[in-house]
Amino acid sequence: MLTMHPYLSFNGNAREATTFYQEVFGGKLTVSTFGEYGADGMPPEGVMHAELATDHFVLYASDAFTGSAETWRGQRIALALMGDEPGTDLELATRWFDRLAVDGTIGQPLAEQLWGDVYGQVTDKYGIDWMVDVGQAGQG
Repeated sequence: MLTMHPYLSFNGNAREATTFYQEVFGGKLTVSTFGEYGADGMPPEGVMHAELATDHFVLYASDAFTGSAETWRGQRIALALMGDEPGTDLELATRWFDRLAVDGTIGQPLAEQLWGDVYGQVTDKYGIDWMVDVGQAGQG
């Protein structure tokens, strides 16, 4: 089975960001540096690859190669956290949303929407956009 693993690029603060995401979501964080692999032209302490494996998803990240940030043109990625259980999923989604919003910017508060789902948008303190959507079971 193929699964999607979002991959985030950071401008030198991948370790800090993935540590923050581990604090938010839990899970096991594994980090490899450029120095461990002898990557020429990169800071040895820079993150070559980080993996955060949680009970809900796997997230990959790295520090961008020199000059990469200029090509991002703003958005690097938006991540969608989707659920369909109004009780358990909504409680977890709300907790994650609130924690991502700390020192970030709420674009749309987490609230019931016209289509019936609870939905919100937040940009975290690292500039990553998150969409949170919890559908209402039994709708159809």
